[in-house]
Amino acid sequence: MKKPFRIAVLASGGGTNLQSIIDQQQCGRLPVDVTLVISNNPGAGALVRAQQAGINTLCINHRNYPNREDFDRELVNALQQADIDLIVLAGFMRILTPVMLQAFPQRIINIHPALLPAFPGLDVQQQAIDYGARFSGCTVHFVDAGVDTGPIIIQAVVPILPDDSAATLAERILEQEHRIYPQAIQWLAEGRVKIEGRNVLIANTSGDKTALVNPTN
Repeated sequence: MKKPFRIAVLASGGGTNLQSIIDQQQCGRLPVDVTLVISNNPGAGALVRAQQAGINTLCINHRNYPNREDFDRELVNALQQADIDLIVLAGFMRILTPVMLQAFPQRIINIHPALLPAFPGLDVQQQAIDYGARFSGCTVHFVDAGVDTGPIIIQAVVPILPDDSAATLAERILEQEHRIYPQAIQWLAEGRVKIEGRNVLIANTSGDKTALVNPTN
């Protein structure tokens, strides 16, 4: 019998992207075992969502560790004990150190609410509006040693409307995050993802080449 593809979701906040993953898994569209949810925030809504879905949870409070490396060692230990295949960052507000990156090379992914490489970091919706950009969106990418610099797996484009605020733009981008993050996880679970330099190749994709989600399936 084939071993389940085991994922861990790391989240610091409310966990809406976690919920989209849980929903897709529970309805049979996402062939993964959501094995563990970890938060650095004892009050994270993501922990509640996971517990309600019957998923094992763990809080590793970063404030209890003298430095980022010691915190990451605790993360690595928990993830290795759980035999995790893929680590999914979903609003995890910690910068990972080489301790984590070297333990799980090309096995950590993140979602960012902008069209990378434009507008990395924080407050990206306001950055895009202030810059006068016509489009924003979201990006699923592998995590590397930089800030939002890893190879890109999938992106979705969201237009910036004349009356948009950072909040209204963020809300529309979030809808697309819930769409493309489970898709990226599915491709990885199915073994369809290959990295060549900075290019991420997805096997057996097709669809409208003018689509605003790229690649399409």
